[in-house]
Amino acid sequence: MVSIKEDEFEEFSKYIKSVYGINFRKEKKTLIEGRLGQVLLNMNFDSLTAYLEYVKADKTGQAASIMLDKITTNHTFFMREPAHFNYFRDVALPYLTQTVKDHDLRIWSAACSSGEEPYTLAMIIDEYFGSNKSRWDTKILATDISRGVLAAAESGVYSEEKISGLPERWKKNYFEKQSDGYYIISEKIRNEVIFRSINLMDEKFPFRKRMHVIFCRNVMIYFDSNTKDRLAERLYDITEPGGFLFIGHSESLNREKTRFRYITPAVYRRE
Repeated sequence: MVSIKEDEFEEFSKYIKSVYGINFRKEKKTLIEGRLGQVLLNMNFDSLTAYLEYVKADKTGQAASIMLDKITTNHTFFMREPAHFNYFRDVALPYLTQTVKDHDLRIWSAACSSGEEPYTLAMIIDEYFGSNKSRWDTKILATDISRGVLAAAESGVYSEEKISGLPERWKKNYFEKQSDGYYIISEKIRNEVIFRSINLMDEKFPFRKRMHVIFCRNVMIYFDSNTKDRLAERLYDITEPGGFLFIGHSESLNREKTRFRYITPAVYRRE
């Protein structure tokens, strides 16, 4: 395994924080050595600095995507933190169906990882609207910085273990079993989710209209307090008045700084 020098790690962590917002403290040096050491060996880089220069020089973004896949934890599952999905179904959707007069419902699943979150939202929406769904535009924008997980998410293929905790009616109505024993999300649900690569550290998000609902969960745990505060401000600016922000249950917004109003654990609204 390639050993990483202190000054190399400092340079690397500064770059990752400035571009992606991820805050790697000094005690994470061993973690980075473990996750990138084999990559450096396989690609014949003798230092982390040389590898970082290679990543910066790659204009395709593929090298950065591979690096991000190695240093971040893309851990998620269907119905993760179920209270959020219940709130979305029981409170957010009834409110929005009464207030969104043009029937254009705008939902963003940020840091969507391998797709379980946006597909869960799509299934909830399909079930909620039923025969009235054709009157609504309910497509969900799902984004991540990792092209690797986006490709996996877009395929919509999951193991039997992955979908084991879902309601039986969802398994029956929204999944098709493949010959290899895996399950694929039905085309109807896959067509409801649009996957794109977006970096949450971008100063401006490429949206023409504000969002009614934003799920940005379990990503701010990687950020320091200033980065979280800045992201919360940008999220507020692109949220419709009365719109909802869901964050992870292990996360919180600084109530003295944020303009969002706290509603219930990990749920906020723009007034």
